[in-house]
Amino acid sequence: MMGPAHSLSGAAAWLGVGAAAAAAGHEMPWPVLVVGALICAGAALAPDLDHKAATISRAFGPVSRVLCEVIDKLSYAVYKSTRKPGDPRRSGGHRTLTHTWVWAVLIGAGASVLAVAGGRWAVLGILFVHMVLAVEGLLWRAARVSSDILVWLLGATSAWILAEILNKPGNGADWLFTAPGQEYLWLGLPIVLGALVHDIGDALTVSGCPILWPIPIGRKRWYPIGPPEAMRFRAGSWVELKVLMPVFMMLGGLGGLGALGII
Repeated sequence: MMGPAHSLSGAAAWLGVGAAAAAAGHEMPWPVLVVGALICAGAALAPDLDHKAATISRAFGPVSRVLCEVIDKLSYAVYKSTRKPGDPRRSGGHRTLTHTWVWAVLIGAGASVLAVAGGRWAVLGILFVHMVLAVEGLLWRAARVSSDILVWLLGATSAWILAEILNKPGNGADWLFTAPGQEYLWLGLPIVLGALVHDIGDALTVSGCPILWPIPIGRKRWYPIGPPEAMRFRAGSWVELKVLMPVFMMLGGLGGLGALGII
């Protein structure tokens, strides 16, 4: 799928988690619901860091472009070293390592550890990166006609304001993980969810997605999971733009209302 659909699906997924959490008696404070949805929307773009033409590869200028090249080479190296006889030969790392559940868990866990160990500045850094990505994904038309600096300023301002709101008592810094020293441990959850939602979205397209790596399936370790071919679509097609994106918006709205106890 394309960036806007990925971001919408990520935000909708976290709002759905908020509704489920409310039903289970672990209601999210509204700042956690909002921040989590924005982080998840940004994280849903992150797996495409292995593709130089993706939104995330240009979101942070030269830094993200260089990182994209590094991740692409790393992913390709992992693919070559772990492929089975049934896996095709390929020349790049797109839709390999960063499109697996292993990557999603590692990135989310790393963010949680960084948030707990690094304190306020680490939290601000995590929020900044994901706010910029959320702007690029959810407000992509406006972001493309704006300068990168304006998008970065909006991301930095949003990160600072949201961090201040979360830090106030009762606003969710310790949501779900309440032991002393576990503040912001939950920040990794929307990151994991965003990456997995991205992978599921890509699995619906004609190429499929090797979400289950390194679990072997038949003669393949990088098996492209997906529905029957007749149910798949091309990225950017009318199915994505005219069907899935409105559905994500509707589901996100329903999830938000459920999380807030309105329905």
